[in-house]
Amino acid sequence: MNNVQEESLRDQKKNRRRVQILEIARSIIATKGLKSLKVRDVAEAVGCSVGSVYNEFGDFDGVILTVNRETVQALTARLGGVPAEDPVRQLYGLAATYLDFFAEHANLLRSLFEHRMEDDRPYPDDILQMVMDAFALMHPPLVRLLPDADDVKIALLSRTLFSAVHGIISLGLEERMVAVPPQMLRQQVEQFVDTHLAGLGILPVGARPSR
Repeated sequence: MNNVQEESLRDQKKNRRRVQILEIARSIIATKGLKSLKVRDVAEAVGCSVGSVYNEFGDFDGVILTVNRETVQALTARLGGVPAEDPVRQLYGLAATYLDFFAEHANLLRSLFEHRMEDDRPYPDDILQMVMDAFALMHPPLVRLLPDADDVKIALLSRTLFSAVHGIISLGLEERMVAVPPQMLRQQVEQFVDTHLAGLGILPVGARPSR
């Protein structure tokens, strides 16, 4: 076997190990939550040393951040699939889609917001921007519905709307508190969007569009 072949095999092994580390870390976060994720458990499950995990990702933060990037990418892709023909229906659709994604991937999504970097290092700008880009998906329909509003106001409205929907869903799905039944939670989210749009003069209360 020549040096090129040996290097190729080493790269393949390294790539497989990296994928395995991410799969194990993602599975632990998804089933048990971020606080249950330990580097030694991941290394043991993959069959490598703790040092190998660090070599692949720089540190354990690197593992978590990679999982979080994949989560927000999946969320943005799901939200991006909401039909945009009708801006009012789009806003309701974004809220409903966020609820569905959160219900399916609650611990992974919580990890995105709960993770704190070691040694108080700043959170990576690219992930913060990805989250803001997801929030900004509510921007275009609001622009269409409020054509006279300036861009700063629209940006604040879209962020407020998404943040409020996130809070309602996050608390509603929190099992340590009194979890809200799925159908009731969906109604609460829709009622909030009703009230928010009514407050903006976009839609009368109770005039939710049919699906």
